Amino acid sequence: MNGAGRNCPISYRYGASALAQTPERHADILYVIGGLYGNRPALDAIDLLASAESGPVTLCFNGDFNWFNVDDTGFKAINERVLRHDALLGNVEAELFADSPEAGCGCAYPETVDTGVVERSNRIHARLKQTAARHPALLAKLGELPMFARYRVGNLRVGVVHGDADSLAGWRFDAAELDTKRDDHWRSAAFAAAKVDVFASSHTCLPAMRRFAYDGDKLVANNGAAGMPNFSATQFGVLTRIGRRPSPNRTLYGTCLNNIHIDALPIHYAAQAWQDDFLANWPPGSPAWQSYFRRITNGPDYTIGKAASHELTGETA
Repeated sequence: MNGAGRNCPISYRYGASALAQTPERHADILYVIGGLYGNRPALDAIDLLASAESGPVTLCFNGDFNWFNVDDTGFKAINERVLRHDALLGNVEAELFADSPEAGCGCAYPETVDTGVVERSNRIHARLKQTAARHPALLAKLGELPMFARYRVGNLRVGVVHGDADSLAGWRFDAAELDTKRDDHWRSAAFAAAKVDVFASSHTCLPAMRRFAYDGDKLVANNGAAGMPNFSATQFGVLTRIGRRPSPNRTLYGTCLNNIHIDALPIHYAAQAWQDDFLANWPPGSPAWQSYFRRITNGPDYTIGKAASHELTGETA
């Protein structure tokens, strides 16, 4: 099924081997923060989490930090704050400066996603694109962002992407895809080609963490959404923390790989303030309200047990 919102532009496809050629950045503690979606209270909560750490924290926003922030103040605030840190393109940012509307929101939604959701996402993005056009300096900075990054945390090699190992909008790090045997060969080859031990991703909007025995232990950590609830009856976002020391903050689940701690951290933002910001831009009946408000207030039909495989440990936030 093709069409705006389902197409994956050729320019999004880099291939896992491209990560092996990327200069390595070093970090003692790395926060991978995907899917902020314009949530300013979540940024405040992330700053608090980082302030509790015993050493410096590298923040990497791996795409889709924009989405609901279609007001000029919100667009400016989100991008100015995010661009002080490491940042990668998500499909939302990539399509802000695309000449053609062919890809729509650039999500490359699979056929399992309802057509109405896809159409509304295209309308949300079209409005965000109008806002971005009023901020050419920020738009230019977004246009300079890479699609992926490579980090070294201790002796752990980490590839940070938005979608999957091959594509900016790839869905192969979705929880359901990670649990299929048919992708075993592709995953093993992707780790080998990228020369990493961990892939940290986002894009699919629901978190997942899975270990694999491919030439030694490997791991995929998808943080889902930093700026929206990820689990039923909750109101917090999630980020992926990768650190040489255990987290001083409460974790949802996690594991150790090469003596490095990899955890999903809850982002307990001011939920009412975020709902107020959202409704100011997207009142009842608007495309974003129809697609997202129920999730923002009550969370999706998803559990921590689905996000974390059985060998991972953690505690409920």
